[in-house]
Amino acid sequence: MKLKSETFRLCTADCDLNRRLRLSELFSRFQEIAIADTEEHGMGREKTLDRGLLWIVTGYRAEIERLPEYDETVTLESWPGKTMHMFFPRFFRMKDSEGRILLQASSLWALIDRETRSMVFPEEAGIFMDEVQVDGALPIPSPPRIPGTSEEAVYTVPYSVLDLNGHMNNTRYFDIIEDAVYPLKKAAPPKQILIDFKNEARLNETIRIRYGEQENTVYAVGETERIVFRISLTY
Repeated sequence: MKLKSETFRLCTADCDLNRRLRLSELFSRFQEIAIADTEEHGMGREKTLDRGLLWIVTGYRAEIERLPEYDETVTLESWPGKTMHMFFPRFFRMKDSEGRILLQASSLWALIDRETRSMVFPEEAGIFMDEVQVDGALPIPSPPRIPGTSEEAVYTVPYSVLDLNGHMNNTRYFDIIEDAVYPLKKAAPPKQILIDFKNEARLNETIRIRYGEQENTVYAVGETERIVFRISLTY
């Protein structure tokens, strides 16, 4: 099967004060093209959402050469890897109008039951994704190593960041992380991102965010009564 591909022009809402694509918008684009591709593979909402099965992402790895800027036209591509037990690898790359690769990413997705919030075995649910092989794809994400943190912030989950799954959408973590990181890095674009999503954050829960910097990397951990996410951003 061919790669799923979408071409779009960055508008003002996509960009930050430095005219670069926001990280939250980048990962939102990843999310939307992944959903569109599952539909083209015959695994759309009638096989998942309408049956009480929810797609979740458990981790990302991104390698960034350059973030695109306001008014720039880019092409985003995505394709599935080989299913691994309960996990669905998925890959992304973004190109500029000349076909140069701006960034690449890999991710791991899974299915959970809407009521029990427990993970679902794909074969039992009849969910299958055919592997697409592409040269040069990034390795699948691994959890970031968190050496220590020195600063702290808190965030209470509002209604506006909840998604169809009933929890804080994974893309919105990048907004609160950037708010915390900005004083450290003055919003310089990261070159590598590793993020591990461990647990859900629900409406009105308070996330304690611990973060710190070591050499050229900023680390952050978000916790409620348990770890919600861990992230490293290398600059």
